[in-house]
Amino acid sequence: MLAPLLATSVLSASIVVAQVKTDNEADLDPADWIEREAGIPVTDKLTIEKCGSCHAPDDKGNLSRISWIRATPEGWSQAIKRMVKLNGLSITPQEARDVVKYLGTWHGLSPEEAKPVMYFTERRIQDETIIPNEAVQHGCASCHAFAQPMSSRRSRREWGLLQNMHKALYSQADYQMSQPAEGQPEPEDSSKKPITRGEVALDWLSKEANLHSATWADWRPRIRTPKLAGTWVLSGKLRGQGRFVGEMTIAPAGDDFTTTTTLRSLETGQTMTRSGKGLVYAGYSWRGTSTGSGQPAKPDDMAGTLRETMWFAPDQSSAQGRWYWGEYHEFGVDVTMTRVTGGPVLAAVSPLGVKTGSKGTDLHIYGASLPSDLSTADLDFGGGVTVRKVTVLSPGEAVATIDVSPQAIVGLHDVALNGTVLPKALPVYRSVDYMKVTPETALAHLGGIKYGKGYEQFEATAWSKGPDGKPGTDDDFPIMPVDANWAMKEFPTVTYDNDIKFVGQLDNAGFFTPNVEGPNPERRFSRNNYGEVWIVATAKTLNGKDGKPLSAQAYLVTTVPAYKRWDQPEVSQ
Repeated sequence: MLAPLLATSVLSASIVVAQVKTDNEADLDPADWIEREAGIPVTDKLTIEKCGSCHAPDDKGNLSRISWIRATPEGWSQAIKRMVKLNGLSITPQEARDVVKYLGTWHGLSPEEAKPVMYFTERRIQDETIIPNEAVQHGCASCHAFAQPMSSRRSRREWGLLQNMHKALYSQADYQMSQPAEGQPEPEDSSKKPITRGEVALDWLSKEANLHSATWADWRPRIRTPKLAGTWVLSGKLRGQGRFVGEMTIAPAGDDFTTTTTLRSLETGQTMTRSGKGLVYAGYSWRGTSTGSGQPAKPDDMAGTLRETMWFAPDQSSAQGRWYWGEYHEFGVDVTMTRVTGGPVLAAVSPLGVKTGSKGTDLHIYGASLPSDLSTADLDFGGGVTVRKVTVLSPGEAVATIDVSPQAIVGLHDVALNGTVLPKALPVYRSVDYMKVTPETALAHLGGIKYGKGYEQFEATAWSKGPDGKPGTDDDFPIMPVDANWAMKEFPTVTYDNDIKFVGQLDNAGFFTPNVEGPNPERRFSRNNYGEVWIVATAKTLNGKDGKPLSAQAYLVTTVPAYKRWDQPEVSQ
């Protein structure tokens, strides 16, 4: 179980200068391996002062352990917490922030390394697709997301020491890693032990998550103080509340930034303002908070305080990420931003989904610096879509009246304004073929008496089978949200199941509120209010080919609260 529980641990740290795999490495404890990889020197005085008494320096400026690890800001923050709890580190909150900012920048990840695992820091719940094989899955991702180890880079020796730390702290980790690896041949010599999951994981991570990657070597000399001040056009989506457009103004505040954001709902037209602050690690990795101007009236109210995690492109022209909040981080706005530099910027179009053969559809185009003399010749929506008229309402909004040919190419069309392109922004469909409910699998937590509830918001979306005409293939695409009626249906697991009576309430907008925690005397065996149900959406106006309303369902597990919470069980006492 390889997690980026970074830096010095309960294991000894020796002064090292590099590492290669020696002939007898397999017979040695990783603490006894010889380091031959070059370390990354630590140059920050505060980091040396706070860490150097335990992490011994060498004549090249390396600090033991630290110089052979790179990690995200969250990883280094986690390491400092462990040093405080387990090793007696004395450090003030401001000093800790400064050390994390240095290490998260100069001993961090390259943009290319960080982007595939941003979902981890964005607190997204999703199926992981980056796990390379079954042995690594069981060895590293049985107890936590695989994105956790992949949020760091280490020398081979450091990956070995991390395995040691897991074995020392978690008995289950020792068992998991010592099991024979899946997919490996049996040893020809019956006296030899089979290759273990831990060995496979160590070899894979040493190669694919190595300390000195090509992308890090490319990025390190390019790290610079981010110049983000100015106006950014923003588009976002919140499940159950639809899409938003707006602007964020970023202003410098010392080494950090302040923000003012204006958002407009494309569903209701409501506008809202937010103010916040943020900082950037490694020249691209934004962490911030912002607060709305009103008092939240419901759990997923946009007026609440949001934590912002965003990945800025290396050229600092665009950004993407998630702004999340909620007791379990279950609510979050998917955000894309583009810097305003004087030329036209495209952010979104509305409504989503135009049908082949339709005529006279008014398509609203949102962005910034839209030219007042915008003409039909300036806009291009791809094959089969003809622009008949354009009206510019403001520099941030225009309306294009379009016709869609019956032979128009089905799929996600680009929206282009001369040389400015908003990719895959306009779904063109021939028919609504089926419907999906998202999330397809969901988790809610009981609460409300002593513990916080963990809510869930469901959404119904219409889908096209795509050009190949086959459902469930890679060319399928979403068309538009669907107005639906919502209901719960029993998911039978035992003969006396009656979960829909106890797990909670589902409103007419697909918002699920779990029941309270605790034993329920009205339930058989006084069980808690946990359970499993189907969440069923039935379209109000869309019918399938059989003439009946389209329907879809999702699976929901309502479970007990997280009675204890910690980011590191070994130091939370």
